[in-house]
Amino acid sequence: MELFFNPFDNLVCILLGISFTVWFTLLLVFIIVPAIFGVSFGIRRLYMKTLLKVFEWATLRIERGAKEKNHLLYKPYSNAIIAKEPTSLEEEIKEIRRSGSNKDLDSATEFELSDIFYFARRGVESIMDDEVTKRFSAEELESWNLLTRSNYNFHYISLRLTVLWGLGLLIRYGFLLPLRVTLAFTGVGLLVFLTSVVGLLPNGRMKNFLSEKVHLMCYRICVRALTAIITYHDSENKPKNGGICVANHTSPIDVIILASDGCYAMVGQIHGGLMGVIQRSMVKACPHIWFERSEVKDRHLVAKRLSDHVEDKSKLPILIFPEGTCINNTSVMMFKKGSFEIGATVYPVAIKYDPRFGDAFWNSSKFGMVSYLLRMMSSWAIVCSVWYLPPMSREEGEDAVQFANRVKAAIARQGGLVDLLWDGGLKRAKVKDTFKEEQQKLYSKMLVDGLIQSWAPLTD
Repeated sequence: MELFFNPFDNLVCILLGISFTVWFTLLLVFIIVPAIFGVSFGIRRLYMKTLLKVFEWATLRIERGAKEKNHLLYKPYSNAIIAKEPTSLEEEIKEIRRSGSNKDLDSATEFELSDIFYFARRGVESIMDDEVTKRFSAEELESWNLLTRSNYNFHYISLRLTVLWGLGLLIRYGFLLPLRVTLAFTGVGLLVFLTSVVGLLPNGRMKNFLSEKVHLMCYRICVRALTAIITYHDSENKPKNGGICVANHTSPIDVIILASDGCYAMVGQIHGGLMGVIQRSMVKACPHIWFERSEVKDRHLVAKRLSDHVEDKSKLPILIFPEGTCINNTSVMMFKKGSFEIGATVYPVAIKYDPRFGDAFWNSSKFGMVSYLLRMMSSWAIVCSVWYLPPMSREEGEDAVQFANRVKAAIARQGGLVDLLWDGGLKRAKVKDTFKEEQQKLYSKMLVDGLIQSWAPLTD
């Protein structure tokens, strides 16, 4: 039987082989090798500056086009209620009573029908400007970053802007996405393989040294898979062994952002699938703390595992996100007190993302992990700043809740975030009855105190 070979098919195979060779050679030389040694050629910084110039030009074109066609520019939501200085419940109710028909009633001694207006106004204010639920949706942008066409006013402004958007779409999905996916698989694959190999070594300095180098290399490759441009501040305050690193939480990639600049012991629940494979390989090389699903709710067991870890000064600092959920990079919500009861030194870290290049917030109620990672890898870049704050310890007479609030306030102040007392668990749960009862108790106390003051002259 005579075989015929098509020279064109051979040529295509040769060209494909050359293309893949060149592709992986460029990855190895410009990305993987620099990641191993922790160096950068400055390409990502130059890329970021170029994007900023493009965004400025696009914003000017949008403003000009909107003026010419009388379009309404896309503006962030502005509050309809003017904020006023916070006052006590008693003072506000007295003010309402004085503005009513009974102007002589200046003391709150009994229920008045006009008191309802205070609670009604507070309810309307909460609906119009809800400072909690809006923290669980994407942060609003003041200008378009050429990433979405969802806003009606951006469907068409000018031919140049439309061509630029199309070109950006082609670059992001045709070049950046395949590059980033390749890097992500490379980083995760190396992490699983190398940590498994290091885990075969006996415990000692050599194993710890190799484990740290392997983790740093793989996380730096994963950072480049997101085209993450990170600026670290005050590195002299970086967490040390035997301590606990706490940070505000915006995204699952917070772990990669921090771990690419230093090694940490992770804390979390044991998963199945690919995540379970990664966890099992990591724990072979480094003493991470993984819990079974049934153990997570046992606070005493969790506290004991954490306490045993920090008592060993040779072990890596623990990385914890006390909010327990992702917040949209505009605020810091209530810190769970568990990690502050141990008594170890706490190293606060503030993370602030630049939303102009891509929204790092993970809205887990809207996007699954795969679709979220796809959004991250198809964005322009992930740009963020990380501040290492001075270590903090629990003061004398300070309980765990007060200590947690003090650390949270320091993180919010440094990162330019809003400091909120609300629990991030409200993302999926209703407001606890204790919050409602607290307002009822304040009102009842006001009435009782007023009644006691009115009786005081009669008892003299």
